Amino acid sequence: MLQQLMANHVLWVALLASLLAQAIKLILSYVRSGKVNLRVLVETGGMPSSHAALVTALSVGVGLQEGWDSLLFAATVVFALVVMYDAAGIRQAAGKQARVLNRLLEEWFEEKGADRFPEPYLKELLGHTPVQVMAGAALGAACITLSFALGVN
Repeated sequence: MLQQLMANHVLWVALLASLLAQAIKLILSYVRSGKVNLRVLVETGGMPSSHAALVTALSVGVGLQEGWDSLLFAATVVFALVVMYDAAGIRQAAGKQARVLNRLLEEWFEEKGADRFPEPYLKELLGHTPVQVMAGAALGAACITLSFALGVN
């Protein structure tokens, strides 16, 4: 079983695409700030979406290996679409709501003369913009397609 798992080319390239997306986030963060911020490796959001890279690489890999007309490819496409919709839609909206709530709390506590809200603020960067999701999807598709083109399987 372990040998089969280790030989699962599509799984490993999909995971590699996700890790590559995280590495790109680290590089972009460094370029913006001039500092290495390892927290970006475990935070949600950012460019490109590692979730989109992962699920797109998986889906395209299944299509390349099993066939574009296979039931397994169809299932992975639906799964990928749900993940990417959630990242760009629902979690992005939740982040915007958190931003509004945090500002309301700040204003309310300022009016009352208190220093600040005693609890940690709500996390605002939860999801991705559509561009971040598309970039992650393009990265995932490119990684798996390149691996098949190079015969790495």
